[in-house]
Amino acid sequence: MIETGKIIEKVVLVGLISQDQDEKQAREYLDELEFLADTAGATVLKKFMQRLDRPHPVTFVGQGKLSEIAEYVKVMEADTVIFDDELSPTQLRNIEKGLECKVLDRTNLILDIFARRAQTAHAKTQVELAQYQYLLPRLTRMWTHLERQRGGIGLRGPGETQIETDRRIILEKIARLKEQLKKIDKQKATQRRNRGKMVRVALVGYTNVGKSTIMNMLSKSDVFAENKLFATLDTTVRKVVVENLPFLLADTVGFIRKLPHDLVESFKSTLDEVRESDILIHVVDIAHPGFEEQIEVVNRTLKEIEAGEKPVLYLFNKIDAFTFVEKDDDDLTPSTKENLSLEDWQNSWMARHNSPSLFISARFKTNVEDFKNLLYEEVKKIHVQRFPFNDFLFEMIEDDPGDEEE
Repeated sequence: MIETGKIIEKVVLVGLISQDQDEKQAREYLDELEFLADTAGATVLKKFMQRLDRPHPVTFVGQGKLSEIAEYVKVMEADTVIFDDELSPTQLRNIEKGLECKVLDRTNLILDIFARRAQTAHAKTQVELAQYQYLLPRLTRMWTHLERQRGGIGLRGPGETQIETDRRIILEKIARLKEQLKKIDKQKATQRRNRGKMVRVALVGYTNVGKSTIMNMLSKSDVFAENKLFATLDTTVRKVVVENLPFLLADTVGFIRKLPHDLVESFKSTLDEVRESDILIHVVDIAHPGFEEQIEVVNRTLKEIEAGEKPVLYLFNKIDAFTFVEKDDDDLTPSTKENLSLEDWQNSWMARHNSPSLFISARFKTNVEDFKNLLYEEVKKIHVQRFPFNDFLFEMIEDDPGDEEE
């Protein structure tokens, strides 16, 4: 854990400029890592970057840079050093030896945040499974051992080392957690079947783009939302009615760059709401400097969970935080992302390529009515196919199953 009681850890961040990411991307990734550290309750003292073609197989950064970081850690009495990429067991072991402090990687930090945010038994089980899957290949660097869940004569074989015992315990825990998830998944599948044939809409997007705020706005509910990464882990489903047309709306966990594979695997059952939905609302933070890449990250993740071919409505949110420029007709300044007007954005390739799309501010309700109208038309297309008789529609409106939260 990053934060213990009221003790706030002082951390140092490390990233690479490599053949896979240029300097602009590396700085943006470190800014996001800082946001992750802040979400976990840490204070960032400094960010280190080094230019290498690829991460050093032994120490991630070069020996000179590692010595520089070690000196800074010693002088500033930093508690933890966090690397922006997932470290191999060998790298972790050598870096800890060189820095003589706690070392985390991006995956470990995200898992820590997920463990804090998990509220339901389902989410807690998913996070715990991902944590053990992450821990298993890294047992060689552990200085402490797991608390014994089993004991007694005959359970430890002759000559079995401590690490083999720990590995066996973890494998047993993983198997048990997978069985628990299977049972929970069956319950969730039954809940989804019981909702009948109502049109299902899912909010998807990068973390911290405003999905929960939009959920609250449409459903008039009180889903937890704050300016933190992964504020929402558990999928929440609400019945929404727009112009007498009912449908189910799901708010899902946000995606992020370099999302740990084990976490994606563990949370695939949570993302069943996305896979089984009829329409996706892809929420984008238009004010974020790297929103194009965030769109790509979400689209790649949707393909990974086999939801990449669903109808998508793109919702460019937070226009209140974006500075739109009012330009005169005779202004010959070259158009860039930084000096476009709202009208430029609405007529841009981004809006045309990601169609249908709208630009809104969920916070200040700007263009929200246009969004509701567009959503109504998209839901109606599917609803009319599924329920061709108007009488059936009104029967559904009368038969309200009530709000449901998972």
